[in-house]
Amino acid sequence: RLQLIESGGGSVQPGGSLTLSCVAYQLPAADYCMGWFRQGPGKGREGVAAIDSDGRARYADSMKGRFTISKDNAKNTVYLQMNSLKPEDTAMYYCAGFDDGRYCRRYLQHYEYSYWGQGTQVTVSS
Repeated sequence: RLQLIESGGGSVQPGGSLTLSCVAYQLPAADYCMGWFRQGPGKGREGVAAIDSDGRARYADSMKGRFTISKDNAKNTVYLQMNSLKPEDTAMYYCAGFDDGRYCRRYLQHYEYSYWGQGTQVTVSS
């Protein structure tokens, strides 16, 4: 059945790095707009980044420079490399996809996405 399975979360000290992975089952991630969202304690769901079918990456302004989204079409997997992590990056991180791979319109709007993973927790603390 269709699933998005995230992994790679964990606990890290400020300044550290993590790479999240999202494997898509029964969903052609190569053809979809694939995105990462996060939801911190007491906060709403926030768009982080997205990648289109041609591999073009898009980011929320506040995420540029520290986060990198990429994908491996052969593995049907999307990644989020996170560097220089800060305590405010603590959140549940979700992978999501929707069928606008060519343009990824409104890629930061969670309501555009049809398919969601269960999330992987990232905690940044000293």
